[in-house]
Amino acid sequence: MHLTAENLAARRGEDLIFVNVSFHLQAGEALILTGKNGSGKSTLLRIIAGLLRPEKGSVTVADSVGAERRPAAEASHYLGHRNAMKTELTVAENLDFWRSFLGPGKAAGMSTQEAADAVGLPGITHLPFGYLSAGQQRRFAFAKLLVAHRLVWILDEPTAALDASADRLFTELIEAHRREGGIVVAATHQPLGLEGTRELKMTGFAGVDQGVWG
Repeated sequence: MHLTAENLAARRGEDLIFVNVSFHLQAGEALILTGKNGSGKSTLLRIIAGLLRPEKGSVTVADSVGAERRPAAEASHYLGHRNAMKTELTVAENLDFWRSFLGPGKAAGMSTQEAADAVGLPGITHLPFGYLSAGQQRRFAFAKLLVAHRLVWILDEPTAALDASADRLFTELIEAHRREGGIVVAATHQPLGLEGTRELKMTGFAGVDQGVWG
């Protein structure tokens, strides 16, 4: 699996946030986005996930020989600042929804209990999600990535609200995903402890006078 971004540009209101962003990631690689707040990290992640349209450019995935090219969103998990879980539903109900929503077959991943074990919170999936602490909620939000298989993980500050032990746990899960051929694109202000990563530094607004179509 390859992930390719070509000449991406994004606009916020009248301002270009970034232009000419390109990268190519192969199976097992990770790209870390760095830069100050407002520099476009989250916007770039949402474009890759298919949640925002770029002003220009494209993001696609393809198999190992470059065939079967398709939008990256079709092969991606997105974990943003918000957990995207219903507070009134139990953890199990939330995870079951995401498994069903993302589809059976090739998307099959861990069972709900296996995912709970993997994030270090066995035995509490019967509780309402809103009953949990912020750290527990973040762990189960990460478990969404485990119950349905997707090759590309798009992570926006994935370790927010977590303690050091949970940080290490998430690092191990991300590294396991990479060893299985997965690709990771993450924005973070805190080191994730990943090995052999690439870095893309986002520098902020490109300016309203710069022509994106030139």
